[in-house]
Amino acid sequence: MGAQDIIRVENLAVVYGEDHVLDKVNFTVNKGEIFIIVGGSGSGKSTLMRHMIGLEQPAGGKVFIGETDIAASGENAVSRALRRIGVLFQASALLGSMTVAENVALPITEFSGLPAEAVAAMVQIKLSLVSLECYGDHLPSEISGGMKKRAGLARAMALNPDILFLDEPSAGLDPVTAAEIDRLILHINQTLGTTIVIVTHDLDSIFAVGQRAIMLGRETGNIIARGAPADLRDHDPDPEVRRFFTRRPPDA
Repeated sequence: MGAQDIIRVENLAVVYGEDHVLDKVNFTVNKGEIFIIVGGSGSGKSTLMRHMIGLEQPAGGKVFIGETDIAASGENAVSRALRRIGVLFQASALLGSMTVAENVALPITEFSGLPAEAVAAMVQIKLSLVSLECYGDHLPSEISGGMKKRAGLARAMALNPDILFLDEPSAGLDPVTAAEIDRLILHINQTLGTTIVIVTHDLDSIFAVGQRAIMLGRETGNIIARGAPADLRDHDPDPEVRRFFTRRPPDA
């Protein structure tokens, strides 16, 4: 693994029955960057993320978090590697019966072994980071969609991960709230140096926060473009790629 690599995907293949979703996918994510995964519907971008965080095992290939291949290493090594990551799922995945603070406290209590007072202090730090310090005693049903995203982000950061994986962080949000989430992502990246991998189709977010991107092709099951989002929009030789980044239909 290169000096700057924190994630490396090598020849990743994903097969469901007769459907070859991904085929020989190769890329690296550099430490401290905001890396975007894009593609049309059915291109496999969420599938790719699930394999990167160890939720599914590939048909072939390797996924390294640091030096650990999470598709092939022993359980203890994989567990240590996955402790380096935090995940914000598309629907935030907050437990509705627990308050916002209790949701954030859950992974800290489970994995840190800290006393209750220290856990409470850590929870307040995480809620303050996402501007929810006054909403810790609220249930998820009592806060807005944007607040739920921020609460999910606070929980994803509970154990101070090196890497954050964000699945459609602005999905379902109005443009102003989505822009607030973008600013929060940039703040976390710039102040904490957290590596952030984002699956999204939101072009405003892609251009606002993305430093480097890959685009998956629906027909190829592979990467059809890679580079800075603005460069892909303006200079990529593939018209499908340019159409995606400019929202132009095929006959435009």
